Amino acid sequence: MTFNEPAERVELRAVVADFAAGYGSGYYRARAGEGEYLTELWREAGELGYLGVNIPEEYGGGGGGIGDLAAVLEELSAAGCPTLMMVVSPAICGTVLARFGTPDQRRRWLPGLATGRTIMAFAITEPDAGSNSHRITTTARRDGDGWVLSGRKTFISGVDVADAVLVVARIRDEGSGTLSAALFAVPTGAPGFEARRIEMDLVSPDHQFQLFMDDVRLPGDALVGDPEAGLLQLFAGLNPERIMAASLAAGSARHALDKAVAYAKERTVWGDRPIGAHQGLAHPLAQVKIELEQARLMTQHAALRYDSGDDAGAGEAANMAKYAAAEACVRAVDQAVQTLGGNGLASEYGLGSAIAAARLARIAPVSREMVLNYVAQQSLGLPKSY
Repeated sequence: MTFNEPAERVELRAVVADFAAGYGSGYYRARAGEGEYLTELWREAGELGYLGVNIPEEYGGGGGGIGDLAAVLEELSAAGCPTLMMVVSPAICGTVLARFGTPDQRRRWLPGLATGRTIMAFAITEPDAGSNSHRITTTARRDGDGWVLSGRKTFISGVDVADAVLVVARIRDEGSGTLSAALFAVPTGAPGFEARRIEMDLVSPDHQFQLFMDDVRLPGDALVGDPEAGLLQLFAGLNPERIMAASLAAGSARHALDKAVAYAKERTVWGDRPIGAHQGLAHPLAQVKIELEQARLMTQHAALRYDSGDDAGAGEAANMAKYAAAEACVRAVDQAVQTLGGNGLASEYGLGSAIAAARLARIAPVSREMVLNYVAQQSLGLPKSY
């Protein structure tokens, strides 16, 4: 039992941090302000092998686990360059395809996902279902050797840069009429597939979309893996999603804390002592540091559970990690703004725009309330509340 990361991951963190420093928060804010994606960063990160560290080596990846990919995202976020598409494309979609895809599906999708040349979005949320996946109404029906997909999705990240979307739908059994979960790889250029951007106050290079699928015709091999394992496949993707979201939040918290500490060490207004010498600022920053390190440890624990094949244990730990990291991120950004005073909202420091981004961590990809429901019911054995 050890609380130290493997030497290879420590080295991975170091090289990614050095790489990300070459872009930094200025690059991120500029691209986000222009409404453009982090194309240059994504392309170079893919060429260097950072985007596919969790993809099996036989498909061009690094052969590592979700813990390695989470480390990459944390370091990118700590440098001021968080990107939701790392949560979605290599983590959720890459994991599901690597674990459950047919040999042909793996050969088709994984090499591109490993290098970043192929980007895949993930669509589960629906306008009338929200967090209740049991109310999903997007359905697929058999049509000869293929499928016909119809339904709507909302708040789907990165469709504008994606080549395909991994869509969660339901298949109707023609005999019994029952519905079962299934995942379909849907090219974004398919006839009948429409994406409409959702205007957001959040300034981010990762845009949100509504999806409209009107009798989208798909070949038979668009169905990912075994239709009987739909729910298993879905949850195999959601645990990495939570781990990656926790890493993005933890990295963003590190970024805000670093800015606050650097400012507190240099800013002097009361004599020759920097403001960081005053407990009114020092103690809140120290508290943020403690909560951040707790969240990072839980995130690494969740990744270890998942990579060791403990899906049940990973579910509990991943939800706790996501909750803890989101709370730490919100507190870190809030205290960083408070430390900088008026400068905390000046564009020069980039913390003002981080307020909304940090707040998002409490909402997506799963709300803090749903995490608390999970822990209350699954960890504590309390009665179901909904």
